[in-house]
Amino acid sequence: MISFLKKYKAFGIGIVITLILRVVLEYAGFLAIKGSLWLENIAYFTFWSVMFSLPIHYFTHINKNKKTAIRVVALIFLFFTSMVIDQSLYIPDNPITYILFTFLMIGFVYILSPSFIIKYWKLIVIIYCTLLLFFIYIRLFSGDIEAYKKIKDDVHLLFFLFPAPLIMGLLLWIYEQWKWLKSLKDGKAKAELDLLKTQINPHFFFNTLNNLYSLTVKQSEEAPKVVLKLSEMMRYTIYEGKKELVSLADEVEYLKNYIDLHKIRYRKTVDIQFDHEINQSQQIAPLMFIVPLENAIKHGVETLSDNAYIKMSLHSDDKTIRFTIENNFDPNEIGEEKGIGLENLKQRLALTYPKNHELSIVEENNVFKLTLSIDL
Repeated sequence: MISFLKKYKAFGIGIVITLILRVVLEYAGFLAIKGSLWLENIAYFTFWSVMFSLPIHYFTHINKNKKTAIRVVALIFLFFTSMVIDQSLYIPDNPITYILFTFLMIGFVYILSPSFIIKYWKLIVIIYCTLLLFFIYIRLFSGDIEAYKKIKDDVHLLFFLFPAPLIMGLLLWIYEQWKWLKSLKDGKAKAELDLLKTQINPHFFFNTLNNLYSLTVKQSEEAPKVVLKLSEMMRYTIYEGKKELVSLADEVEYLKNYIDLHKIRYRKTVDIQFDHEINQSQQIAPLMFIVPLENAIKHGVETLSDNAYIKMSLHSDDKTIRFTIENNFDPNEIGEEKGIGLENLKQRLALTYPKNHELSIVEENNVFKLTLSIDL
Protein backbone atom coordinates (compact mmCIF):
# COMPACT_ATOMS: atom_id res chain seq x y z
CA MET A 1 0.00 0.00 0.00
CA ILE A 2 2.82 2.37 0.93
CA SER A 3 4.67 1.61 -2.32
CA PHE A 4 1.45 2.30 -4.26
CA LEU A 5 1.02 5.68 -2.54
CA LYS A 6 4.65 6.59 -3.24
CA LYS A 7 4.32 5.64 -6.90
CA TYR A 8 1.21 7.77 -7.42
CA LYS A 9 1.85 10.56 -4.91
CA ALA A 10 1.78 13.06 -7.79
CA PHE A 11 -2.00 12.67 -7.95
CA GLY A 12 -2.29 13.56 -4.29
CA ILE A 13 -0.15 16.64 -4.95
CA GLY A 14 -2.43 17.55 -7.87
CA ILE A 15 -5.48 17.40 -5.61
CA VAL A 16 -3.80 19.69 -3.07
CA ILE A 17 -2.75 22.19 -5.78
CA THR A 18 -6.27 22.22 -7.25
CA LEU A 19 -7.81 22.76 -3.81
CA ILE A 20 -5.46 25.66 -3.03
CA LEU A 21 -6.05 27.28 -6.44
CA ARG A 22 -9.79 26.94 -6.03
CA VAL A 23 -9.74 28.69 -2.66
CA VAL A 24 -7.39 31.47 -3.89
CA LEU A 25 -9.28 32.12 -7.15
CA GLU A 26 -12.65 32.07 -5.42
CA TYR A 27 -11.39 34.49 -2.75
CA ALA A 28 -9.92 36.81 -5.43
CA GLY A 29 -13.20 36.86 -7.34
CA PHE A 30 -11.88 35.05 -10.41
CA LEU A 31 -13.99 31.99 -9.76
CA ALA A 32 -17.67 31.64 -8.83
CA ILE A 33 -18.83 28.19 -7.78
CA LYS A 34 -22.47 27.22 -7.54
CA GLY A 35 -23.08 24.72 -4.76
CA SER A 36 -26.17 23.36 -6.50
CA LEU A 37 -24.08 22.10 -9.44
CA TRP A 38 -22.27 19.52 -7.31
CA LEU A 39 -21.82 16.99 -10.14
CA GLU A 40 -20.16 19.55 -12.41
CA ASN A 41 -18.02 20.77 -9.50
CA ILE A 42 -16.76 17.23 -8.83
CA ALA A 43 -16.08 16.66 -12.54
CA TYR A 44 -14.14 19.92 -12.91
CA PHE A 45 -12.22 19.37 -9.68
CA THR A 46 -11.23 15.86 -10.78
CA PHE A 47 -10.33 17.11 -14.24
CA TRP A 48 -8.03 19.88 -13.02
CA SER A 49 -6.49 17.60 -10.39
CA VAL A 50 -5.52 15.21 -13.16
CA MET A 51 -4.28 18.12 -15.28
CA PHE A 52 -1.89 19.22 -12.53
CA SER A 53 -0.95 15.70 -11.47
CA LEU A 54 0.15 14.24 -14.78
CA PRO A 55 3.02 16.69 -15.48
CA ILE A 56 4.30 16.03 -11.97
CA HIS A 57 3.92 12.27 -12.37
CA TYR A 58 5.79 12.31 -15.69
CA PHE A 59 8.30 14.94 -14.64
CA THR A 60 11.31 12.66 -15.20
CA HIS A 61 10.15 11.79 -18.71
CA ILE A 62 9.37 15.43 -19.52
CA ASN A 63 12.75 16.53 -18.17
CA LYS A 64 14.56 14.05 -20.43
CA ASN A 65 12.47 14.79 -23.49
CA LYS A 66 13.01 18.38 -24.64
CA LYS A 67 10.17 18.34 -27.17
CA THR A 68 7.70 17.23 -24.53
CA ALA A 69 9.03 19.86 -22.10
CA ILE A 70 8.58 22.60 -24.72
CA ARG A 71 5.03 21.44 -25.39
CA VAL A 72 4.19 21.47 -21.68
CA VAL A 73 5.58 25.00 -21.33
CA ALA A 74 3.58 26.08 -24.39
CA LEU A 75 0.40 24.65 -22.88
CA ILE A 76 1.06 26.42 -19.58
CA PHE A 77 1.57 29.67 -21.49
CA LEU A 78 -1.65 29.07 -23.44
CA PHE A 79 -3.49 28.42 -20.17
CA PHE A 80 -2.40 31.68 -18.56
CA THR A 81 -2.99 33.58 -21.82
CA SER A 82 -6.55 32.25 -21.90
CA MET A 83 -7.06 33.30 -18.27
CA VAL A 84 -5.71 36.83 -18.90
CA ILE A 85 -7.90 37.26 -22.00
CA ASP A 86 -10.95 36.01 -20.14
CA GLN A 87 -10.43 38.41 -17.25
CA SER A 88 -9.47 41.45 -19.36
CA LEU A 89 -12.50 41.31 -21.67
CA TYR A 90 -15.10 40.99 -18.90
CA ILE A 91 -17.32 38.87 -21.14
CA PRO A 92 -19.12 35.96 -19.40
CA ASP A 93 -18.30 32.65 -21.05
CA ASN A 94 -16.19 34.37 -23.67
CA PRO A 95 -16.18 32.23 -26.89
CA ILE A 96 -12.54 33.17 -27.55
CA THR A 97 -11.56 31.85 -24.12
CA TYR A 98 -13.37 28.58 -24.71
CA ILE A 99 -11.77 28.14 -28.11
CA LEU A 100 -8.34 28.66 -26.52
CA PHE A 101 -9.19 26.21 -23.76
CA THR A 102 -10.28 23.72 -26.41
CA PHE A 103 -6.84 23.85 -28.02
CA LEU A 104 -5.36 23.56 -24.54
CA MET A 105 -7.26 20.35 -23.80
CA ILE A 106 -6.49 18.79 -27.19
CA GLY A 107 -2.83 19.71 -26.79
CA PHE A 108 -2.79 18.13 -23.35
CA VAL A 109 -4.22 14.88 -24.71
CA TYR A 110 -1.71 15.00 -27.57
CA ILE A 111 1.19 15.15 -25.10
CA LEU A 112 -0.21 12.18 -23.18
CA SER A 113 -0.95 10.08 -26.26
CA PRO A 114 -0.07 11.60 -29.65
CA SER A 115 -1.05 8.39 -31.42
CA PHE A 116 -4.69 8.87 -30.41
CA ILE A 117 -4.84 12.42 -31.78
CA ILE A 118 -3.13 11.38 -35.00
CA LYS A 119 -5.30 8.30 -35.47
CA TYR A 120 -8.63 9.85 -34.47
CA TRP A 121 -8.15 13.50 -35.41
CA LYS A 122 -11.12 13.45 -37.79
CA LEU A 123 -13.43 12.18 -35.07
CA ILE A 124 -12.07 14.77 -32.62
CA VAL A 125 -12.54 17.59 -35.12
CA ILE A 126 -16.13 16.54 -35.87
CA ILE A 127 -17.11 16.23 -32.20
CA TYR A 128 -15.35 19.39 -31.08
CA CYS A 129 -16.49 21.52 -33.98
CA THR A 130 -20.07 20.42 -33.27
CA LEU A 131 -19.77 21.27 -29.56
CA LEU A 132 -18.06 24.60 -30.18
CA LEU A 133 -20.45 25.68 -32.92
CA PHE A 134 -23.42 24.83 -30.73
CA PHE A 135 -21.85 26.70 -27.80
CA ILE A 136 -21.08 29.79 -29.93
CA TYR A 137 -24.60 29.71 -31.39
CA ILE A 138 -26.40 29.69 -28.04
CA ARG A 139 -23.87 32.16 -26.58
CA LEU A 140 -24.22 34.77 -29.31
CA PHE A 141 -27.70 34.18 -30.72
CA SER A 142 -29.87 33.00 -27.82
CA GLY A 143 -30.84 36.54 -26.76
CA ASP A 144 -29.70 38.22 -23.57
CA ILE A 145 -27.24 36.77 -21.04
CA GLU A 146 -30.03 35.44 -18.79
CA ALA A 147 -31.54 33.42 -21.64
CA TYR A 148 -28.11 32.02 -22.43
CA LYS A 149 -27.49 31.04 -18.80
CA LYS A 150 -30.81 29.22 -18.67
CA ILE A 151 -30.00 27.24 -21.82
CA LYS A 152 -26.50 26.50 -20.53
CA ASP A 153 -27.83 25.20 -17.22
CA ASP A 154 -30.43 23.09 -19.00
CA VAL A 155 -28.09 21.35 -21.47
CA HIS A 156 -24.93 21.35 -19.29
CA LEU A 157 -22.93 22.02 -22.44
CA LEU A 158 -19.85 23.37 -20.71
CA PHE A 159 -19.83 20.33 -18.46
CA PHE A 160 -18.97 18.27 -21.55
CA LEU A 161 -16.91 20.82 -23.47
CA PHE A 162 -13.69 20.87 -21.44
CA PRO A 163 -13.36 17.25 -20.30
CA ALA A 164 -14.34 15.92 -23.75
CA PRO A 165 -10.75 15.33 -25.00
CA LEU A 166 -9.78 13.39 -21.92
CA ILE A 167 -13.05 11.44 -21.88
CA MET A 168 -12.69 10.75 -25.59
CA GLY A 169 -9.06 9.72 -25.13
CA LEU A 170 -9.98 7.41 -22.26
CA LEU A 171 -12.79 5.77 -24.21
CA LEU A 172 -10.59 5.34 -27.27
CA TRP A 173 -7.81 3.90 -25.11
CA ILE A 174 -10.27 1.41 -23.59
CA TYR A 175 -11.46 0.54 -27.09
CA GLU A 176 -7.90 0.02 -28.32
CA GLN A 177 -7.09 -2.18 -25.31
CA TRP A 178 -10.25 -4.20 -25.90
CA LYS A 179 -9.30 -4.71 -29.55
CA TRP A 180 -5.76 -5.69 -28.58
CA LEU A 181 -6.93 -8.16 -25.92
CA LYS A 182 -9.52 -9.61 -28.31
CA SER A 183 -6.97 -10.08 -31.10
CA LEU A 184 -4.53 -11.55 -28.58
CA LYS A 185 -7.18 -13.95 -27.29
CA ASP A 186 -8.29 -14.91 -30.82
CA GLY A 187 -4.69 -15.37 -31.92
CA LYS A 188 -3.91 -17.47 -28.86
CA ALA A 189 -6.99 -19.62 -29.39
CA LYS A 190 -6.13 -20.13 -33.08
CA ALA A 191 -2.54 -21.00 -32.22
CA GLU A 192 -3.72 -23.49 -29.61
CA LEU A 193 -6.14 -25.07 -32.06
CA ASP A 194 -3.46 -25.34 -34.73
CA LEU A 195 -1.11 -26.93 -32.21
CA LEU A 196 -3.75 -29.36 -30.97
CA LYS A 197 -4.61 -30.39 -34.52
CA THR A 198 -0.96 -31.28 -35.20
CA GLN A 199 -0.86 -33.47 -32.10
CA ILE A 200 -2.64 -36.36 -33.82
CA ASN A 201 -0.35 -39.21 -32.83
CA PRO A 202 2.32 -39.56 -35.55
CA HIS A 203 3.18 -43.12 -34.45
CA PHE A 204 0.22 -44.32 -36.55
CA PHE A 205 1.81 -43.06 -39.77
CA PHE A 206 5.19 -44.54 -38.89
CA ASN A 207 3.67 -47.93 -38.02
CA THR A 208 1.62 -47.89 -41.21
CA LEU A 209 4.72 -47.11 -43.28
CA ASN A 210 6.55 -50.00 -41.62
CA ASN A 211 3.65 -52.30 -42.40
CA LEU A 212 3.59 -51.01 -45.96
CA TYR A 213 7.27 -51.86 -46.28
CA SER A 214 6.57 -55.42 -45.12
CA LEU A 215 3.68 -55.73 -47.57
CA THR A 216 5.78 -54.51 -50.51
CA VAL A 217 8.60 -56.92 -49.64
CA LYS A 218 6.06 -59.75 -49.65
CA GLN A 219 4.51 -58.29 -52.82
CA SER A 220 1.15 -58.43 -51.11
CA GLU A 221 -1.99 -57.39 -52.97
CA GLU A 222 -2.87 -55.24 -49.94
CA ALA A 223 0.06 -52.86 -50.57
CA PRO A 224 -1.67 -50.64 -53.20
CA LYS A 225 -4.76 -50.35 -50.95
CA VAL A 226 -2.60 -49.27 -48.04
CA VAL A 227 -0.81 -46.67 -50.18
CA LEU A 228 -4.11 -45.23 -51.40
CA LYS A 229 -5.73 -45.07 -47.97
CA LEU A 230 -2.61 -43.64 -46.33
CA SER A 231 -2.39 -41.02 -49.06
CA GLU A 232 -6.02 -40.02 -48.50
CA MET A 233 -5.48 -39.77 -44.76
CA MET A 234 -2.35 -37.66 -45.08
CA ARG A 235 -4.07 -35.35 -47.56
CA TYR A 236 -7.04 -34.96 -45.22
CA THR A 237 -4.84 -34.31 -42.17
CA ILE A 238 -2.61 -31.78 -43.93
CA TYR A 239 -5.16 -29.85 -46.00
CA GLU A 240 -8.61 -30.38 -44.52
CA GLY A 241 -7.24 -30.26 -40.98
CA LYS A 242 -6.34 -26.59 -41.46
CA LYS A 243 -9.93 -25.59 -42.11
CA GLU A 244 -12.30 -24.36 -39.43
CA LEU A 245 -15.10 -26.66 -40.61
CA VAL A 246 -15.24 -29.75 -42.80
CA SER A 247 -18.01 -31.97 -44.08
CA LEU A 248 -19.14 -34.57 -41.56
CA ALA A 249 -19.24 -37.05 -44.44
CA ASP A 250 -15.51 -36.43 -45.08
CA GLU A 251 -14.81 -36.95 -41.39
CA VAL A 252 -16.61 -40.31 -41.54
CA GLU A 253 -14.55 -41.34 -44.59
CA TYR A 254 -11.36 -40.39 -42.74
CA LEU A 255 -12.35 -42.58 -39.77
CA LYS A 256 -13.21 -45.50 -42.08
CA ASN A 257 -9.80 -45.29 -43.77
CA TYR A 258 -8.13 -45.23 -40.37
CA ILE A 259 -10.03 -48.35 -39.29
CA ASP A 260 -9.29 -50.19 -42.56
CA LEU A 261 -5.56 -49.53 -42.25
CA HIS A 262 -5.54 -50.90 -38.73
CA LYS A 263 -7.43 -54.01 -39.77
CA ILE A 264 -4.73 -54.67 -42.38
CA ARG A 265 -2.05 -54.24 -39.69
CA TYR A 266 -3.31 -56.80 -37.22
CA ARG A 267 -2.87 -60.53 -37.64
CA LYS A 268 -5.06 -61.19 -34.62
CA THR A 269 -8.86 -61.06 -34.72
CA VAL A 270 -10.11 -57.56 -33.95
CA ASP A 271 -13.77 -56.62 -33.89
CA ILE A 272 -14.11 -52.96 -34.93
CA GLN A 273 -17.64 -51.79 -35.63
CA PHE A 274 -18.53 -48.36 -36.93
CA ASP A 275 -22.20 -47.44 -37.16
CA HIS A 276 -22.95 -44.06 -38.70
CA GLU A 277 -26.07 -42.24 -39.83
CA ILE A 278 -25.43 -38.59 -40.56
CA ASN A 279 -26.73 -35.50 -42.27
CA GLN A 280 -24.50 -35.37 -45.35
CA SER A 281 -24.51 -31.56 -45.46
CA GLN A 282 -23.60 -31.19 -41.80
CA GLN A 283 -20.22 -29.62 -40.93
CA ILE A 284 -17.91 -29.95 -37.95
CA ALA A 285 -14.43 -28.97 -36.79
CA PRO A 286 -11.91 -31.37 -38.42
CA LEU A 287 -10.16 -34.27 -36.70
CA MET A 288 -12.54 -34.21 -33.75
CA PHE A 289 -13.21 -37.96 -33.47
CA ILE A 290 -9.83 -39.40 -34.41
CA VAL A 291 -8.42 -38.89 -30.90
CA PRO A 292 -10.96 -41.16 -29.13
CA LEU A 293 -10.57 -43.78 -31.88
CA GLU A 294 -6.79 -43.64 -31.71
CA ASN A 295 -6.99 -43.86 -27.92
CA ALA A 296 -9.24 -46.93 -28.15
CA ILE A 297 -6.83 -48.70 -30.52
CA LYS A 298 -3.62 -47.79 -28.74
CA HIS A 299 -4.82 -48.48 -25.18
CA GLY A 300 -7.39 -51.13 -26.02
CA VAL A 301 -6.76 -53.24 -29.11
CA GLU A 302 -2.98 -53.13 -28.84
CA THR A 303 -3.00 -54.18 -25.17
CA LEU A 304 -5.15 -57.29 -25.67
CA SER A 305 -3.98 -60.52 -27.26
CA ASP A 306 -7.52 -61.60 -28.19
CA ASN A 307 -11.20 -60.68 -27.96
CA ALA A 308 -10.41 -57.00 -28.49
CA TYR A 309 -13.30 -54.91 -29.71
CA ILE A 310 -14.27 -51.34 -30.53
CA LYS A 311 -17.87 -50.24 -30.98
CA MET A 312 -18.23 -46.77 -32.44
CA SER A 313 -21.26 -44.82 -33.61
CA LEU A 314 -21.80 -41.38 -35.10
CA HIS A 315 -25.27 -39.91 -35.59
CA SER A 316 -26.37 -36.39 -36.47
CA ASP A 317 -29.36 -34.27 -37.28
CA ASP A 318 -29.78 -30.58 -38.02
CA LYS A 319 -29.10 -29.57 -34.41
CA THR A 320 -26.93 -32.22 -32.75
CA ILE A 321 -24.02 -34.52 -33.42
CA ARG A 322 -23.70 -37.52 -31.10
CA PHE A 323 -20.58 -39.70 -31.03
CA THR A 324 -19.96 -42.75 -28.84
CA ILE A 325 -17.07 -45.18 -28.68
CA GLU A 326 -16.61 -48.20 -26.43
CA ASN A 327 -13.64 -50.56 -26.12
CA ASN A 328 -12.23 -53.11 -23.72
CA PHE A 329 -8.69 -52.90 -22.37
CA ASP A 330 -6.17 -54.65 -20.17
CA PRO A 331 -5.84 -52.65 -16.92
CA ASN A 332 -2.30 -53.98 -16.41
CA GLU A 333 -1.14 -52.41 -19.66
CA ILE A 334 -2.30 -48.82 -19.11
CA GLY A 335 0.47 -46.32 -19.72
CA GLU A 336 0.92 -42.93 -18.06
CA GLU A 337 0.32 -41.13 -21.35
CA LYS A 338 -3.22 -42.45 -21.73
CA GLY A 339 -4.87 -39.14 -20.82
CA ILE A 340 -2.84 -36.92 -23.18
CA GLY A 341 -5.05 -37.48 -26.22
CA LEU A 342 -8.24 -36.98 -24.23
CA GLU A 343 -6.94 -33.77 -22.71
CA ASN A 344 -6.21 -32.64 -26.26
CA LEU A 345 -9.83 -33.37 -27.18
CA LYS A 346 -11.17 -31.50 -24.13
CA GLN A 347 -9.11 -28.42 -24.97
CA ARG A 348 -10.25 -28.42 -28.59
CA LEU A 349 -13.89 -28.75 -27.54
CA ALA A 350 -13.49 -25.90 -25.05
CA LEU A 351 -12.00 -23.67 -27.75
CA THR A 352 -14.25 -24.69 -30.64
CA TYR A 353 -17.59 -25.44 -28.99
CA PRO A 354 -17.60 -23.60 -25.65
CA LYS A 355 -20.80 -24.30 -23.69
CA ASN A 356 -22.17 -26.21 -26.68
CA HIS A 357 -20.84 -29.67 -25.98
CA GLU A 358 -21.13 -32.45 -23.42
CA LEU A 359 -18.37 -35.02 -22.92
CA SER A 360 -18.81 -38.11 -20.76
CA ILE A 361 -16.06 -40.67 -19.99
CA VAL A 362 -16.75 -43.85 -18.05
CA GLU A 363 -14.36 -46.69 -17.15
CA GLU A 364 -15.97 -49.73 -15.62
CA ASN A 365 -15.17 -53.49 -15.62
CA ASN A 366 -12.21 -53.00 -18.00
CA VAL A 367 -14.45 -51.23 -20.48
CA PHE A 368 -13.89 -47.65 -21.58
CA LYS A 369 -16.81 -45.65 -22.97
CA LEU A 370 -16.75 -42.07 -24.29
CA THR A 371 -19.86 -40.13 -25.27
CA LEU A 372 -19.72 -36.76 -26.96
CA SER A 373 -22.68 -34.55 -27.86
CA ILE A 374 -22.23 -31.30 -29.80
CA ASP A 375 -25.03 -28.76 -30.21
CA LEU A 376 -24.81 -26.85 -33.48
